[in-house]
Amino acid sequence: MMQRRSFLQGLAFSSAVCAASPVVMAGQRWPSWRGPNRDSYAPAEAWPTSLADDHLKMLWSCPLSDSYSGPIVNDSHVFVTETVDKKNETARGLQRTSGKQDWMVEWPGSMSVPFFAARNGSWIRSTPATDGSLLFVGGIRDVLLALECGSGKEVWRVDFAALAGGKVPDFGMASSPLIDGDHLYIQAGQAVYKLDKATGKTVWKSLQDDGNIMSSGAFSSPIITELHGQRQLLVQTRTQLCGLDLESGKPFWTYEVAAFRGMNILTPTIYDNAIFTSSYGGRSLLLDVKDGPDWKPKVRWENKIEGYMSSPVIIGPYCYMHLRNRRFACLDLSKGETTWTTRPWGEYWSMITNGQQILALDHDGKLRLIQANPEKFELLSEREMTTEESWAHLAMADGQIFIRHQKGLDVYQWA
Repeated sequence: MMQRRSFLQGLAFSSAVCAASPVVMAGQRWPSWRGPNRDSYAPAEAWPTSLADDHLKMLWSCPLSDSYSGPIVNDSHVFVTETVDKKNETARGLQRTSGKQDWMVEWPGSMSVPFFAARNGSWIRSTPATDGSLLFVGGIRDVLLALECGSGKEVWRVDFAALAGGKVPDFGMASSPLIDGDHLYIQAGQAVYKLDKATGKTVWKSLQDDGNIMSSGAFSSPIITELHGQRQLLVQTRTQLCGLDLESGKPFWTYEVAAFRGMNILTPTIYDNAIFTSSYGGRSLLLDVKDGPDWKPKVRWENKIEGYMSSPVIIGPYCYMHLRNRRFACLDLSKGETTWTTRPWGEYWSMITNGQQILALDHDGKLRLIQANPEKFELLSEREMTTEESWAHLAMADGQIFIRHQKGLDVYQWA
């Protein structure tokens, strides 16, 4: 009964998110950061209960240089990025059936990120997005390119650092672009921008910051959601959580989020007409943002557990999250209570769910299949997929699993 209930809860939650999410066009499979609706939900279908070789077989592998960016998938291609020889960045269009390269685009893109971020490397960070025709790729030096999916031909580019007076963000562009209809939203250039998707021209700019190394440049990525009947852009800067008017960019509301050195990294998530987030050096919280006729942020509950880089998945009223202390935890969002916490694992997990189970890729190259069970941690299967580190987010399309590690892309078919 637990498995069946979790699956149905997941389907109900996924449907609710889809109703308020950006428009997903035909021909897209895994078109953006964390999938079609930016919530890490794959199609609601049954998965095998094992990651063994007879269940998960490699189709092809392509060697690549380093990248934090997750792979993006449409009907015919998978798109990947890389930083080459600490000098240039590239985007590649690879055939889904074979991994054969159809095109590659290269541009200057190199910098050294400071402090703790430099330990793992100064590589391209932002995960691209596609509408099926154009691919939007953000480079580490705050440059956004629009490329034709079929040929790689450049359509336009925007240098946000130039728009911000020449200031390149200290940690590079990390936020991933968000497509909605004819427009594109991105946190770059010390602000939040709405762009015309066809031309790259600015429609509006909002939440301008001062460029300070401890508070400037977003680590999180935006989503579009509906709260109390109002569709809005939900953004998390390094210091605050905001809901912006999609037409004007003006904030409906703002809330200051406590964090050490502005490390608000994970993507905010919607539950029960409220917003869940968690930060390094702060707390986990569920935020209500309307009270009467005016938008007034109000904390429904707080929990002392701290998220870090890994964005959670929500199945029914339960949040499954990899924590700052490397443990994996289940949080009851209806009460704000932790139901269980595991031993420590690796530093980062990227996760996908079908509403019943969770696929989690550890930064050390281990893939885990986990039953979504709020009563206990239930590991179904585990497999080492690569000996290389993997900081890029998993992708899934048509029963294929795309694993981007530091030296390449491996594609598997799940029987």
